[in-house]
Amino acid sequence: MPLQYWQGKSVALRPIRPDDAAFFRNLDDEYYRNVDAEVPFPLSDARLSSWLEQQQKARFDDAIRLMADNKDGETVGTIHTYQCHRRNGTFKYGVAVAPEHRGRKYASEMIIMILRYYFLQLGYQKATPHVYAFNEASVRLHEKLGFLQEGRLRNMVYMDGKYHDEIHFGMTRDEFVMKYKDGSGFMAE
Repeated sequence: MPLQYWQGKSVALRPIRPDDAAFFRNLDDEYYRNVDAEVPFPLSDARLSSWLEQQQKARFDDAIRLMADNKDGETVGTIHTYQCHRRNGTFKYGVAVAPEHRGRKYASEMIIMILRYYFLQLGYQKATPHVYAFNEASVRLHEKLGFLQEGRLRNMVYMDGKYHDEIHFGMTRDEFVMKYKDGSGFMAE
């Protein structure tokens, strides 16, 4: 069976659409703390629509935002890549899963699909996500996926009255291949 880059066992990745506004409107404060280390003011419908429109436009590099739908057709999360440097072969990503869908391994599957594509199709050689230390679930997720902790920047973000560290993870293409090769292709765990 041919490898389907955008179809996993539990989720499929797809381009962002205007009707995804509802997904972003329903994200909780935990999402914003974990992604931006801040809780923003509520967005107006016009501002959210403008942001979604920007997300759908073609980019000048390999950065992209994709949405994840589960087998029931529900939008469960989003993943985006950024700071994609072809010359160095490095990129970062951020991932989010809606509160009611957390704990079902959707984030793991989304990350593995992105790694597989960027490493094996686009030729990138290293993924370098960072996680805020208070996001213990994401720290555990990246360790379980096989990322190595490469650095820790102390007191980088202010949240809930305290300063928190920023943890930098890394995984090379070779490490990915060693961990996820199953003989017939690459699979999500």
